[in-house]
Amino acid sequence: MAISIQIFIYFIIFSITGYGISTWAISLPPQLSGRIHSDPDAIKAASTDYGHIISVNPAAVLSPSSVDDIKTLISFSFKSNSTPYTVAAKGNAHSTWGQAMAASGVVVDMLSLKKNGNGSRIIVSGNKGSGFYADVGGEQLWIDVLNETLKQGLSPVSWTDYLYLTVGGTLSNAGISGQTHRRGPQIANVKELDVVTGKGDLVTCSPRQNSELFFAVLGGLGQFGIITRARIVLEPTKKRVRWLRILYNDFAAFSKDQESLIAMTGASYQNVPDYAEGQLLMDPNTNLDFFPPSDRPKIISLIKQYGIIYFIEVAEYYDDSSTVDKELKCLFKNLNGFIPGFMYEADVTYLDFLNRVHRDELVLREKGLWEIPHPWLNLFVPKSGIFDFNNGVFKDILLKNNFTSSLVLFYPMFRNKWDDRMSAVIPDEDVFYPAGFLDSSGFDNWQVFDNKNKEILQFCARTGIKIKQYLGHHGSKEEWIDHFGSKWNTFKQRKAQFDPKMLLSPRTENFQLTVKEYSM
Repeated sequence: MAISIQIFIYFIIFSITGYGISTWAISLPPQLSGRIHSDPDAIKAASTDYGHIISVNPAAVLSPSSVDDIKTLISFSFKSNSTPYTVAAKGNAHSTWGQAMAASGVVVDMLSLKKNGNGSRIIVSGNKGSGFYADVGGEQLWIDVLNETLKQGLSPVSWTDYLYLTVGGTLSNAGISGQTHRRGPQIANVKELDVVTGKGDLVTCSPRQNSELFFAVLGGLGQFGIITRARIVLEPTKKRVRWLRILYNDFAAFSKDQESLIAMTGASYQNVPDYAEGQLLMDPNTNLDFFPPSDRPKIISLIKQYGIIYFIEVAEYYDDSSTVDKELKCLFKNLNGFIPGFMYEADVTYLDFLNRVHRDELVLREKGLWEIPHPWLNLFVPKSGIFDFNNGVFKDILLKNNFTSSLVLFYPMFRNKWDDRMSAVIPDEDVFYPAGFLDSSGFDNWQVFDNKNKEILQFCARTGIKIKQYLGHHGSKEEWIDHFGSKWNTFKQRKAQFDPKMLLSPRTENFQLTVKEYSM
């Protein structure tokens, strides 16, 4: 409960520890008293995420009605003479390891800006000559951005597979999907940002203005500031999508055809698909709804025969059906490794394609299978290690240990589509593959999947595959330093510049201690 005493609002937090009862008192700005909450429902909502594995209680939750509220909160902590509180921005809480939590600190419920703010926070501007863009609040969901821009025949050019994520959240990581090979990650398609730094300053930044902050924040894991506005690149969009899945029983052919499919001809995008991802089928009982009912028994038979069936998923956006047929014919002329007769296609609207995961979400929610643990692991695997990765991870760790129900994504992208000045970390090779192990589990057995993930990481370390975690978490200072690699010194310098009191460090003390120790 908050008690306003002229200057401060005090929250007393009690915690049972190995030494008995410990007490913390944090002071919060009184002008925010009507928007700061410490009731059990607010604390509970801010103490969990989509992973449903980590639970960390904040002292309080801020429900901002404006960006000024966020600025006031952080500025007050930064200038406080008492022990400052940490702050974490929480969007749609789709993290899986507590990355948007603040132990005994304050969680900023960014979605409150949608509910309590005044005026539109998605504004479309520009023209054909200078280019189109949308100024978007960091709290906005990508599905809302899509719906708003489609009204004017426009759309962002790079996406995540799931659209019910906040703009600020994905830009704090990178934002990847099947468009990344062509247009780069979402962080490569931003013109300008408004950011509240760890000092409580509201700063507008771009590649030319306050560029150090701009590049720090993009892919910066929320460590340098809270994104409150992003200027997103838009382009005229097509109305429909031809959507295909092509099946393989051989990994070498699967990876070769993926890379051949996305390789650009010259400097143009001609003959490059708008979307391309790869996926594994290992469970005969897997969802095969995409495929025609008459062919599902044959696909199940293939899975049983080979253990793993790989498929490439391709999408081409179009307005004219005759044109798209010609484009697809050109795209597929060099593909020769797939199983003959096992190429399937569907035709859907542009909106339905981009929002395809939401349909699965609704089914899972009906079955009560959405709010369960999700012990995910997302990696970037350098091309030099993909064959060892297939043999040691896909065929050995997963298949032999019966982790066949795992949803596994695996597809290539290019380093030259990423801006190395940004904080995001990727392997030091021209081509690398995101490998996503998107597991669901029960509350009583998530550790089994977590142990599998640890075994995958240990295998990579043992065999010298220099992977990088994406959306990851690290348990020690050495792991954080190894993660950032050559960017570690830059990270330290930026942290000291934009968040010197570590107000925006994540919930794990290991990270805070690492930064403090190695910034001295």
